Amino acid sequence: MPSPARIRSTIAAIAAPPDELRELRAFHKALADVTRLRIVERLAGSSATVTELIAHVDLSQPLVSWHLRTLRSIGLVETRRQGREVICSLRRDEFDRFARREREMLDLGR
Repeated sequence: MPSPARIRSTIAAIAAPPDELRELRAFHKALADVTRLRIVERLAGSSATVTELIAHVDLSQPLVSWHLRTLRSIGLVETRRQGREVICSLRRDEFDRFARREREMLDLGR
């Protein structure tokens, strides 16, 4: 007899197109990194410049930019230029959107 987790996994694989599953995987994978979680935590308070994020996570500019690129690729962070600075903001609505989609795809809304 298959486990409940195995049954849910099979149903999700049948019910959801692979692209949607890949999108959810990318979201969870992006948030599985401690540095990216620290960046999200900092941006949850207010927008920040890349320089401020570098100081917050104590990493080099290229590494912080790499992590920001990952967060931007899943839609959690948006950036804009202001003079020589890049301002980063958290897109809070994306958390809600992903949570809704995940619940629908995995049939957890019942």
